[in-house]
Amino acid sequence: MKYEPFHNPQVIKNAYFWFMATTETIAATVRSFLIENLYNGQETAELTNDTPLISSRLMDSIVALKLVNYLEENFSIEFEAHEVDQDNLNTIAIISAFVQSKMK
Repeated sequence: MKYEPFHNPQVIKNAYFWFMATTETIAATVRSFLIENLYNGQETAELTNDTPLISSRLMDSIVALKLVNYLEENFSIEFEAHEVDQDNLNTIAIISAFVQSKMK
């Protein structure tokens, strides 16, 4: 059977995000992931684009690795091992800018 990527909904979804992603849409996607994984789906005003995630220990290494996997799958990017750190994952704003830079 021949592989046809545009008949695969995940490929179409990734292509859409790759084409349309702005720092705002990336931030919204990251925020949704974090609300689901850190706050059990409960909306919170505590989580802003500038809330420290790693340095405040709000996000542990397990959630950070899940986030990296989620970002790689949804935005068709690849993190290098040295990029999975506080410098790139400490706030939603930093994550959004980093993901957008990887998409170029």
